Amino acid sequence: MAKKGNRIQVILECTEHKASGMPGMSRYITTKNRKNTTERIELKKYNPVLKKHTVHKEIK
Repeated sequence: MAKKGNRIQVILECTEHKASGMPGMSRYITTKNRKNTTERIELKKYNPVLKKHTVHKEIK
């Protein structure tokens, strides 16, 4: 049976990679508490294609 709660899985996608037009994609999966964080999250994560840390935003 599935757990019920406020913690949900979200996908983070690199904003710089998307804007550069390079092939490939940098995405991460993480969880967030829906009750405490209602807005979309932004985290700095490593992009292996660009070989640097970039801002990753939550996508729908």
